[in-house]
This record gives sequence, structure tokens and C-alpha cells, in this order.
Amino acid sequence: MSQTDEKNVKDNAQEEDTQQTSAEETAAAEEKADSEDQAQEIPEDKETEETRETEKSEEESLRGQLADANDKYLRLMAEYDNFRKRSAKERLELSASITGDTISGLLPVLDNFERALQTETADKKYKEGVEMIFRQLSDAIAKLGVEVIDPTGETFDPNTSNAVSQTQDPELGENVVAQTFQKGYRLGGRVLRYAMVAVANP
Repeated sequence: MSQTDEKNVKDNAQEEDTQQTSAEETAAAEEKADSEDQAQEIPEDKETEETRETEKSEEESLRGQLADANDKYLRLMAEYDNFRKRSAKERLELSASITGDTISGLLPVLDNFERALQTETADKKYKEGVEMIFRQLSDAIAKLGVEVIDPTGETFDPNTSNAVSQTQDPELGENVVAQTFQKGYRLGGRVLRYAMVAVANP
């Protein structure tokens, strides 16, 4: 083999060694890059998981706050409804009480008109005028829901009448109202004035 051939062989060997070294360095560099990429991916995945957990925790917190707010709202609505019903009932009771007190003050006037009607008079127009006033006043209180208590002929009821006298009457049954001296009045379930009566055969 000539010197030229030997030199070419050596050059080719060196070139192969250089190429192999270069390939190994390239492979090592690529492996290192892959390792770095994987190292970077791990924190990103971890960060994403932590973010999801944080978002989930915030969502649960918001759901809890919403449930609390809804519960407070329902309680408030229930309290308001109770207050409204209670206020309406109190207004009705107050209205009935005021009406009853006002009518109670008018009853003596009504009694006087009734007595005036029972008095004999020669003045026909005067009597008609008294009758008209008595009728108008009676109609007015009746429209307010006032009922007259006149238990004559009925069994005595202590819840609506006061017995101021007793009498014996064979034509009447036991404990029957024989006479009503003064009529009573009631408004709804409230007795404004008890009737004054005489009871037969107590």
C-alpha cells in the first residue's frame, strides 16, 4: 500500500470517528433536551392540578355562601309573612274594638229614642220624626254588623243576658225569659251590652 492510500484510510477513519462523535453528541443533546422538557412538564401538570383544586375549593365556597344567603332569604320571607298576618289581625281587632266602643256610646241615645216612641203624643208629625230617626240609627248600626239581643220567650242565656228579676208563670217553661227590660247588643262575638231580663220559673 502506498503512503497516499494509508493517508486516505487514516483520514476516512478520523472522519468516521468525527461523525460518530458528532452523532453521539447530537443524541446526547436531544436526550438532554427531552429531559429538560419532561422536567418542565412536571411542574406545569402540578400547577394545573393545584389550580383546579383551588377553583374547586372556591366553587364549593361560593355554593356554601349561596345556600346560606338562600336560607336567610327564606327565613326573612317567613318572618315577613308572619308579621303581615299578625299586623292584619291586629288591625281587624283594633277596628272591631273601636267600632264596638263607638256603638256602645250610642246605645243610650238609641234607648231614649225607643222610649220616646213608646210615649203617647198628640203631635203626629213629632212621632213620625222620632220614628224616622230611630229607624235610621238602627239601620246604621245594623250595617256595621251590630245585632240586637232580645231573648223574650227564649231560654235564659247568661252569656248574653243579665237576670234582674224572677217570676212564676205556668204558661212559660222553666228558666225562660218572661220579659226584656232593656235590649242587649253584640258585634260579632263581642257582647256590647247584656240584655236586662226577667226569668220565669228559675
